[in-house]
Amino acid sequence: MDDWTTSHDRVLAQRNAEGWMFFFEAARDLRTTGAVAPSSKKLARLLTDPVQEHGTRPLNVLEAGAGTGSVTRALISRLSPASRLDIVEANARFASQLRRLVRTHSRLAGEGERVRVHHALIEQLDTGRPYDVIVSGLPFTNFTPAQVDTIMNRYMELLHPGGALTYFAYRGTRYARVLTASRAEARRHRSVEHVLADYQRRYATGCWTVWGNLPPANVWQLRRPVGVPAPAALGLTAGATR
Repeated sequence: MDDWTTSHDRVLAQRNAEGWMFFFEAARDLRTTGAVAPSSKKLARLLTDPVQEHGTRPLNVLEAGAGTGSVTRALISRLSPASRLDIVEANARFASQLRRLVRTHSRLAGEGERVRVHHALIEQLDTGRPYDVIVSGLPFTNFTPAQVDTIMNRYMELLHPGGALTYFAYRGTRYARVLTASRAEARRHRSVEHVLADYQRRYATGCWTVWGNLPPANVWQLRRPVGVPAPAALGLTAGATR
């Protein structure tokens, strides 16, 4: 068996194991996991495109809600020399998996200190530095409107002026909630979408659909305007669920 075959089989086995890990964590706690499968390569590429746009300039990058690391791998492969990556993950099992990924990733050999994994909520993160790019994998539609507003506001606070935030939202979730959830859950979901829509209206610079993802997803890109102070929290829209 040649080296390529051995390496290829190892990668496939790793991805299969991570897929099952993601599935079991979703079944155990869907509210914080928010999906039943890791992000596709196309979704990961679109989420990390702002890192690529900066070329070789050193960047401070933040990833929130990294899961088993499917997007993290894309970020690491696109990091320029001297760039730093902070990864925030609230799920302890995922955080442990991410630390193993950082320790063993070939691109980080001898310089793993450039990437740090924080087992915490994004609201609690305080590294003392602003970020050029933030990539969010958090399941916003599983949170309350107040939580989403707090998180989005925190992202804008953490961004450099001109910095980019990318996040994704699964398509069709509103209709699924209407068909399968209680009225209170459907109202909460609509209120979360209203909060996100306000941030999109003020800061969005692009939106793309990834049909090949499971399930299909929209990728949003927002930018903090240059010369504009970080926004204050919006507060809940009328009728939002706390």
